[in-house]
Amino acid sequence: MATAAESVDASQAATPGWVERPRSLPGMYQLLGTAARRGSDTGLDVGDVEMIVDLAAAHAARATVTGSPTDAVEIAEQAGAAVTAVADRGRQVWPTHVGAADWSGHGAVIPVLAGSPGAGASTVAAAIADVAHQGKRCCLLVDADAPARSGLAQAAGVEGPWTRPISEQVQVRYSWRGRTGNGVLLARLDTTLPGITPGMVPVPPDWLPDPPPAPLHVTVVDLGHGGWRAAAAPIAGPGGWLRAGAPAPRPVLVVRATRPSLRRAEQLLARHESWVQAGVAAPVAQLVVNAAKRWPGGIDGTAGPHLAGLLDDAVFLPAVGAVELAGVTAAVLPSKMLDALRPLLASWGVIDVLAGSAAARQPPRPNRGPVL
Repeated sequence: MATAAESVDASQAATPGWVERPRSLPGMYQLLGTAARRGSDTGLDVGDVEMIVDLAAAHAARATVTGSPTDAVEIAEQAGAAVTAVADRGRQVWPTHVGAADWSGHGAVIPVLAGSPGAGASTVAAAIADVAHQGKRCCLLVDADAPARSGLAQAAGVEGPWTRPISEQVQVRYSWRGRTGNGVLLARLDTTLPGITPGMVPVPPDWLPDPPPAPLHVTVVDLGHGGWRAAAAPIAGPGGWLRAGAPAPRPVLVVRATRPSLRRAEQLLARHESWVQAGVAAPVAQLVVNAAKRWPGGIDGTAGPHLAGLLDDAVFLPAVGAVELAGVTAAVLPSKMLDALRPLLASWGVIDVLAGSAAARQPPRPNRGPVL
């Protein structure tokens, strides 16, 4: 005679869509990993599969003891399908062969990546965008990180109603940073799924509004994802913004003035260098040291061979207590932070030499005639 539990299992097994509850954690991970890969003809990146399994497993952990993992499997399947759909679309609108990226529709492209966790790449990206806007440049600020981890989550006062669909589950949402219609245009990911994996990040052309601004002078990109993955995979996902092409992007690497931050940045650059040598990725153009005025004592000898060439021209972004406490908000960042970046953007031709500077903000002096 069947036990009560066996009778319940038999009745559930007859239910369409029912999935047997795994007997162990490895069994759960295998089940969800298989579900994530289902429906993908080209296969998924291992990193995407691991993140999808984590997202779905967290959902399964919240289920009741007597419930089935059906919902978690559906989440894994939907997330895997979203990665596949974004990748398929990307291959249609973005070239995959070396050196073929056409950046002309994006203006000056400035990807910002963190050399170490907590370096402040989001703050630097927002500051660059604010400088460009003060310089009377039309600027798009791209937030390529997952919404739950984004350092730009509060960068717009109000979420905008404008969206661009990428797949059934992923879209780009546009909001204004600053006064509506007269500020930096912020583009960030929006999804119905529990989270975003790097494979769900659209290719660069899909971040542009439709129709795009005319002209778009500057695109600043907060790559997110810790910087590590982006530097290691400049083919798709957030790393796609590091692709070599014309005009060449100018990647900015953000660090803290600490030995651990510099050591991690050295490893990131070493990982990125192989792509640069192959002609796939653009080399890092600038080092920005966040929350410091100068190199502290005792830092000598920390930088490795990849980082050493960037030290002499490093830009130091002074610390501001309110920004360290609250992060990036909808308010324009303090002037002393923006003034530190202004000469760099002027040297790149992104803004005029004095655009937005303290000198340019002063009212013109009356013409009193020549001084004799």
